[in-house]
Amino acid sequence: MKFKNLQQLMDYFKGEKKCKAYLEKVRWNGEIKCPHCAHDKVYRLEKRFECANKNCKKKFSVTSGTIFENTKLSLRTWYAAFFLLTTSKKGISSVQLSVQLGITQRTAWFLMHRVREVLRKGEDISLLNGLVEVDETYVGGKLKNKHKDKRKEGGQGRSLNDKTPVVGLVERNGRVMTFITENTNTETLHQIIDNNVANDAIIVTDGYKSYVGLDKKFMHVVVKHTDGNYIVQEGGRKFHTQNIENFWSIFKRGYIGIYHYMSKKHMHRYTVEFGFRYNTREETVQERFERSLSNIKTRMRYKDLIQKTA
Repeated sequence: MKFKNLQQLMDYFKGEKKCKAYLEKVRWNGEIKCPHCAHDKVYRLEKRFECANKNCKKKFSVTSGTIFENTKLSLRTWYAAFFLLTTSKKGISSVQLSVQLGITQRTAWFLMHRVREVLRKGEDISLLNGLVEVDETYVGGKLKNKHKDKRKEGGQGRSLNDKTPVVGLVERNGRVMTFITENTNTETLHQIIDNNVANDAIIVTDGYKSYVGLDKKFMHVVVKHTDGNYIVQEGGRKFHTQNIENFWSIFKRGYIGIYHYMSKKHMHRYTVEFGFRYNTREETVQERFERSLSNIKTRMRYKDLIQKTA
């Protein structure tokens, strides 16, 4: 199987039989195991499998225990959704996805969040190394566009407000990691960096006061944008925060131009979506698609998705 675009993907996966055969290879790679008891001997029935373990004997299919279990959508539709979400640079709205796949907007919205959850569970959470740029952004509507009854004092920038802070760490020529936080104070930012960056890494930030003190544990380079400096040269090396700022730029364009609104409850999935595309930027569209299916043992129910938070 080789494909470079959606049309070639759909041409290859013409029927459910081929879709299931591919999923079987992705999930088990020839070593089928019972999803109920993990027994490695099973019987292949006409449409399903049966566990050979006499204490189990349960029947199952290739979709059992995965994101696709009990779905009313064809696997072909699911595969197209995975492809579109992972290859659209600024994302794709549920309205647009519903049009392209011939499903309702509500189904498209639920489907996309389930795909994002698969990407989230498959994230590489190993420590970042080398040169690591750190920055934060704030997600929410502009104060001037809000009704005066909903405006809050200090509602813009880094001040305490009703926007949602998102902290980003990016390895030079490597991965990005994002974190939704309640604030951007010293304790919060230092804890995130301590938990996700190797001790011998070099941290590069702007001059925000909450980054003060990082030099006690890391080599810390500060690029003071307020002084009109965007690149610092030390020891023949150039330090800047342009990579993480570029990531925020693409994220904000997706927010403004595609999604228009991201609730705080679901924002972590949106940032993971953009992070996945960034982290696989050197891969082909086919490699991205295959990687996106690597953690399909992730299920999310609609009632859990829409459940109100406290």
